[in-house]
Amino acid sequence: MPQHRPSILVLLAATLAACLADAAVPAAATEVPAAIAARQRNEKKVFTDAEIVEGFLKTAFGAEYHLAGRVDRIRKYDSPVRVFADGSRADRKAQLARVVADIRSKVQHLDIAMTENNEAANVVVKLVRDRELYRTIATFYGQERAREIRSSLDPQCLSGFRKNENYEIEHSDVILTVDNGDFVFLDCAYEELLQSLGPINDTATVPWTMFNDNVSMGYFDVYDQYLLNLLYDLRIKPGMTVQEVKAVLPAVLADVRAWVAKVNHLE
Repeated sequence: MPQHRPSILVLLAATLAACLADAAVPAAATEVPAAIAARQRNEKKVFTDAEIVEGFLKTAFGAEYHLAGRVDRIRKYDSPVRVFADGSRADRKAQLARVVADIRSKVQHLDIAMTENNEAANVVVKLVRDRELYRTIATFYGQERAREIRSSLDPQCLSGFRKNENYEIEHSDVILTVDNGDFVFLDCAYEELLQSLGPINDTATVPWTMFNDNVSMGYFDVYDQYLLNLLYDLRIKPGMTVQEVKAVLPAVLADVRAWVAKVNHLE
C-alpha cells in the first residue's frame, strides 16, 4: 500500500505540497530496485502536446498547500545549481550524486552538479534517520510549524526553497530519510530535488507525473523530463505569468520534444 510522503516547499514564508511513496523496501543499494525496473519497463513515453502542456501549467504554477507568497508566476533558478549532501551515509550520498548527474544529463539548460563545499551550495540535502526527521523539521521550520506538519502531513521527506522578488530561486533545502529502503530514498530524492527546482504544485489530474500524490516513480521519467525541460528552457523566465508562458510554449515545446527524444532514444 502506498504511504504518505508529503513534500514541503517554502516560498519566503511557506508553501506546502504533499506527495506519496511506496512503503516497499527493495534490495541492495547498489542495485536498481525491482519496483523501479518494473515502472521503467511499463512507462508511457508518448504524449500529445496538450498532455504535456497541461502538466506543465498545473505543476509550474500554483501550490497544493499555499500559506504565503504569490504562486501565479514561474519560479526557477536563474544560476548554476550546486548540491551539497549533509550526512554520514556514504551509500546514500553516492545515490544522490547519481540522481543529480541523471537530472543534469536530461535537462538541457539546467547546470546542476554536486559540490563538496557547503558554502558554495544553493541546494543543501540533509540526510537523516527517520527517527531524527521531526527534530530536523523543527530546526528548519520552528517547533510550532513542525508540530503542524507532523500532525497534518506525517512526512517522510521534505523540500523547500527561498525566492527573491524576481521569482528567482536563491536557495533550496531538502530533507531525506536514509533508512526507509532504496525505493523510498530514490523516489524522495528525485521528487524533492525536482520540486525544489520550481515545479511545486502537485496535481491529482495528471496521471503520468511524479508530482501526483498517487504516483511513485523512483527515477526521472520521460513525462517529467518534458516538464523540467520546458521550465528550464531559456525562453521561460522567472516571474512570467501563465499568459506570457502560453505565448512562447509552442516554439519551446517543439525544441523540448527534440531534446527529450534524443536523450531517451525515442523514435
